[in-house]
Amino acid sequence: MSHVGEVVGRGSELERLSRLIDGAFEDGGALMLIGDPGIGKSTLLQAAADHADAAGFLVLATTGVESEAALPYAGLYELFRPALNGIDALPTAQRDALFKAFGIEVGSAPEPFLVALATLNLLCDLATSRPVLVTVDDVQWLDAPTQAALAFVARRVSGDPIVVIGTTRRGFSGPFHTAGLEELDVAELGEPGARALLERTGVGLSRPDLDEILHTARGNPLALVELPLAWRPDDSSASASALPLTARLERAFAGRLSELPPETRDALLIAAVDSLDDLGEILAATSVLARTESKVDALEPAAQAGLVHLEDRRVQFRHPLVRSAVLQFETVARRQAAHTALAEILTGDPYRRTWHRAHVLMAPDDTVADELEENHRAALQRGSVAAAVWALERSAELTTDPARRVRRLLLAAEYAFSLGRPDKVDDLLKSASQLELSDLDRAHMEWLREIFDDGVPGDAGRVLELCTIAKRSADAGDGALALNLLLGAANRCWWSDTGPTARARVVAVLDELSHLGDDPRHVAALAIADPFFQAARVMDRLSRVVIESVTDADALRLLGQSAEVVGDAVRALDFLSRAETKLREEGRLGVLSQVLTIQIADHVELGSLDVIESIEAEARSLAQETGQVLWRTGSMVLEALTAGLRGDNEKAQALAGEVEQLATSRRLNPLLTMVQIARGCGWLAAGRYPEAFDALVRIFNPADPSYHAVERSRGVMFLAEAAVRADHVAQARAIIADLERAALITPSPTLHVQLSYARAVLADDDTESLYLAALSQDLVRWPWARARIELAYGSWLRRQRRVAESRSVLRAAYATLSAIGATTWAEQARTELRAAGERTLVSREAEHEPLSPQEMQIARLAADGLSNREIAERLFLSHRTVGSHLYRIFPKLGITSRTQLATRLAFTSDALG
Repeated sequence: MSHVGEVVGRGSELERLSRLIDGAFEDGGALMLIGDPGIGKSTLLQAAADHADAAGFLVLATTGVESEAALPYAGLYELFRPALNGIDALPTAQRDALFKAFGIEVGSAPEPFLVALATLNLLCDLATSRPVLVTVDDVQWLDAPTQAALAFVARRVSGDPIVVIGTTRRGFSGPFHTAGLEELDVAELGEPGARALLERTGVGLSRPDLDEILHTARGNPLALVELPLAWRPDDSSASASALPLTARLERAFAGRLSELPPETRDALLIAAVDSLDDLGEILAATSVLARTESKVDALEPAAQAGLVHLEDRRVQFRHPLVRSAVLQFETVARRQAAHTALAEILTGDPYRRTWHRAHVLMAPDDTVADELEENHRAALQRGSVAAAVWALERSAELTTDPARRVRRLLLAAEYAFSLGRPDKVDDLLKSASQLELSDLDRAHMEWLREIFDDGVPGDAGRVLELCTIAKRSADAGDGALALNLLLGAANRCWWSDTGPTARARVVAVLDELSHLGDDPRHVAALAIADPFFQAARVMDRLSRVVIESVTDADALRLLGQSAEVVGDAVRALDFLSRAETKLREEGRLGVLSQVLTIQIADHVELGSLDVIESIEAEARSLAQETGQVLWRTGSMVLEALTAGLRGDNEKAQALAGEVEQLATSRRLNPLLTMVQIARGCGWLAAGRYPEAFDALVRIFNPADPSYHAVERSRGVMFLAEAAVRADHVAQARAIIADLERAALITPSPTLHVQLSYARAVLADDDTESLYLAALSQDLVRWPWARARIELAYGSWLRRQRRVAESRSVLRAAYATLSAIGATTWAEQARTELRAAGERTLVSREAEHEPLSPQEMQIARLAADGLSNREIAERLFLSHRTVGSHLYRIFPKLGITSRTQLATRLAFTSDALG
């Protein structure tokens, strides 16, 4: 690797970087270099770039700059500046997202994950001709949207000839830091390496001075280079030695500033406060600050002093500590003057002009405050919520009118919530609470507090309080805020039992807002608050919705969630599948993870186990990636349940135990209900029927934390089966009798279908009529329930010595249970068929290696006729990764082309038993 002779004492680090880059011809990867300031991260990064360039890579680079952190996508624009022409080749939605992010086009805010997907695909397009290395220096100062986009890319380049290498200081956090990338700890140089470097940089210094520098530098390469240049005899004094190394380095750089001409200091100060490194802009502002025309010669002394590099009409500081040294060296008045000078020349860039003006003001200024509020809209349009929060908060500080100040603070808090920053929300709400608040302001504050704390168990008082605030908000004319508050109250009712009074109050206030009934939040709040007693109303309203006419993804999600909580799994999937498509198009991964998780629950209920595995993997990874702990936990408990259905009791019990620990601390009743159902299913699969019954009976006991009035319906069939096999029929009948009374109130399809099975298997007499009644239901989209009923009915027929009749019913059950992957129950059906004298069972094992969940997902989409690019857009992968997967899928399935996929997948599904 190049630079081996120049990067002293870093042989192992260089070797690792070399392997990563050279391996990109086969497989991509990502790496984060972590270390203290001056430890040599940037030098190693440059060595990696030189090595990649020599190997024929396209090298794209960007550097985080502290003053640019508030400028959305500044780092991403810098990265792609040499490759902007390639954006036009992207799919239209991705192209538009990048152009909006870069401010090249205006319009609605680009969805961050759509920008990230565009970034990934642009890099993959560039990598078709030669491998690509992306270097990201000083990640800790990169703007947050760029960090998020590059973190998204770094997690997905393993199948492409792309390498991403970043550097960061210790102690920082952000999207890139939490992306789970491999890390390389860049430590101090050992004494031999440190002394070898100092011998080259400390020429002319005495041995005692060299020893003192060696001790002071503590193996830091930048210190070993810079301290000798600024060393003075008094630097070995006790007071100087007590300074932190970073401060000493800054002082070393600052010591050179006093020796520079005034015009050079002016130019350096402008460069330090400027958010861009454009030479022309810096010189223009320097001319204003110095009140005389400045030319590039003004920066030459700084370049000769090793403080900056001048290249391609850009001014780059030698090291971030040089920038900070300049800012600390200059007075506050001088820094403000530099901001003023930049604001004066940025007449064509109102966003940055206002940003600089805001840094100068020490007193309220409504003109700049209004401009900052406008800036927040521009920041949102470019996809930077963090910049929008800063603009609104600073706007509030500069606002004279208290009412407008409150409004701006509350709006900033709302955006801070979307960033997942409860600390920032709390600070902004505290600032607002010190001002005079209107009733609507107070209601808005309550809503912001509520959305961070949905689902506190048993807090009926808080539910009633939210209803009162919602009523006041509606009376004041803010129906949207009222619905938001009621949805928050409804969520509290869902996640734990707040009692009938609280639920009824939510419903009563919603009834008073019937004029807002067309808003999906209205029906969702009604369903979530009281799904048992309001199921009929909710299902009636949902039945009148023309699904094809609903185009908004959030509306579809809320309608689907409404159907799901009242037990209408079929209608829920109809809404949610459309929501999924819309969310994929919009690149909204956070909400997509929620929709996928709800879909899993409905697929389990209906029996679409063959499509669940790939959805599970994606829902889990997206929830993890977007920091949604509750939804990650929800996907885990559903994974536990499906493991039990597939006969993997060990996995079911392990996952159920993990979820129980997470859910018990907050008494999240629905999750605890699903924990016991997953456990019961696992024990049933393992043939341990007493344990299964003990787990399942808990969800029907109102005094048990696992009890949930609605979610218990999902366990009725399992309970009935466990009761029969464990000889607890009498106890189960008492439970079913209670549920029969509940079924007179709610039309929940899940409850009624599951009860139809339980009635039959627990009956003493008139059993056949109960089985026939159960099978006479419309179960076209309920293959799991139908197959369970057929299995139980066929077994009953065989025990009645009606063997010939039993076979056709058992065959149907066996075929369905095998196809959907319910292995334990498929084996039961096989055993019953053999006992019924079946001579030949169709049980073709798949002849080829099984597909992974992601491979199955890609195969299904390809079989549906989607192109590689279309599949990539739906699954948030690169099209090259999709192609690589298909390359591996074909031999696994024993086919040679896409046209054979549909037939082969159908064959594989038929052969699952």
